[in-house]
Amino acid sequence: MKRIVLLGATGSIGESTLEVLRKYRDRFQLVGIAANNNFKLLAKIAEEFAVRDICLFDEKSYVAAKQSGVFSRERNLHVGEEGLNALAMLGDADIVVLAMTGIIGIKPALAAIAQGKTLALANKEILVMAGAIVMEAARKHHATILPMDSEHNAIFQCLLGEKTSTIDSIILTASGGAFRDYSIEALKQVTPEEALKHPTWRMGQKITIDCATMANKGLELIEAFWLFDVKVEQLKVLIHPQSIIHSMVQFDDGSIKAQMCPPSMTFPIQNCLLFPERLPPCKATLDFSGSMKLELFHPDMKRYPCLQLAIDALKAGGVAPAIFNAANEVAVDAFNHRRIEFLKIADLIDKTLQMVFNGSSCQLSLDKVMETHNYATEVAKKIINEL
Repeated sequence: MKRIVLLGATGSIGESTLEVLRKYRDRFQLVGIAANNNFKLLAKIAEEFAVRDICLFDEKSYVAAKQSGVFSRERNLHVGEEGLNALAMLGDADIVVLAMTGIIGIKPALAAIAQGKTLALANKEILVMAGAIVMEAARKHHATILPMDSEHNAIFQCLLGEKTSTIDSIILTASGGAFRDYSIEALKQVTPEEALKHPTWRMGQKITIDCATMANKGLELIEAFWLFDVKVEQLKVLIHPQSIIHSMVQFDDGSIKAQMCPPSMTFPIQNCLLFPERLPPCKATLDFSGSMKLELFHPDMKRYPCLQLAIDALKAGGVAPAIFNAANEVAVDAFNHRRIEFLKIADLIDKTLQMVFNGSSCQLSLDKVMETHNYATEVAKKIINEL
C-alpha cells in the first residue's frame, strides 16, 4: 500500500486525486492533506479517509478551524509554511502529491525531495522558477519526480524505454483556450467570465485564463525543458482543439509517439500514483466505435504573445522565467478584477521583463529566485497602478 500526502487537497487537482484514491482504496492510504483556507472541506476529506496530519496554510483559517472544533483530537493540525514542510517530510509517506499552485510549493517540494520521497508534480511554478535547483536536489537525494500535468505525463509515457539521445523534438499540445476562434479585435472586449468557459477542460480559475492567453503552455514548455533534459529548440507547440492527444515525441528515425486519453486529470494522476502498474481507469476512456476528428495546427504568435514571451524567457535563462511567472500572476489577477483588458496581460509581462531582467544567466540560489519573484511582483503591480 502506497502512503500519500496531498498538498492542495481542495483544488481541482486535489479533487481528481481523491477520485483515484477512492477507486483504489486497497492500494493507497492518505496520511496527510493540506489546503490554503477551506478547512470545512478539508475536515470532510480527513473524516472520509481517516487522515491524521492536516495543514492549513492560511493562519486565520487555522485559528477559525481550531475554534470551530471541526477537526477531532485525533488529528494533528499544522499551519503555514512550516506545516507544509512537515507534511512533505512525514516519515511514513511514500508519495507527496504537489497539487497546490504558486510559489508556496517550492519549499515543500524541496523538503520532500531531501527525504528521498517520490514527488508527483502538478505545480508548474516550481520548475519554471527554480528548475535547476529542484532537479539538482532530486539527483543529489535520489528522489523521483513524476510529472502529473497531462502534457508532461504524456511525454513521460512516450519516453518509457527510449533513450533521451534519440529525441528529435517534444510536441506539447494546447487546446487554444476559450478564445481560440475569436478575432484579435474581439479579444479587446472579452471578460473574465468568458475566459473561464474552457471548451474541453475543467480547471481552476487562474490556469483556465492562462490557457486562454497560452501563458500556461509557455510555463509547460519551461517545465518540459527541465524535466526531459532537452534543448529549447527541441520543444514545440501545436494547437489541438479536441484535447485528446496530450503530447507527442518525435524521434530521430522520424517515428512519432503520441499519448491519448479523454480530457480528465484522473488519467495522468492515476498513471503517476500507480506507476509502473496499469489498472482500469476511474472514468470511461476513448471510444473508437464511431468516427473521431483530431485537428492539429500551429499557434499564431500574434494571437498568443504570452507564449512567445515565455519562450524568450526560457532562452534568456537565469531569473527570466521567474519574472515571467510573477508578472503573469499579477496580470491575471488584474484581469480578473477588471483592472486591465485581456490583451494587456501580455503587455504587462513584457514591460516587467524589460524593467527587471538584466540579462544575467548566473547560477541561481533559492533566495535569489524568491527575491526576484517578490521584486517582479511589486514592479508589475506598480505598472498597473500607473495605467
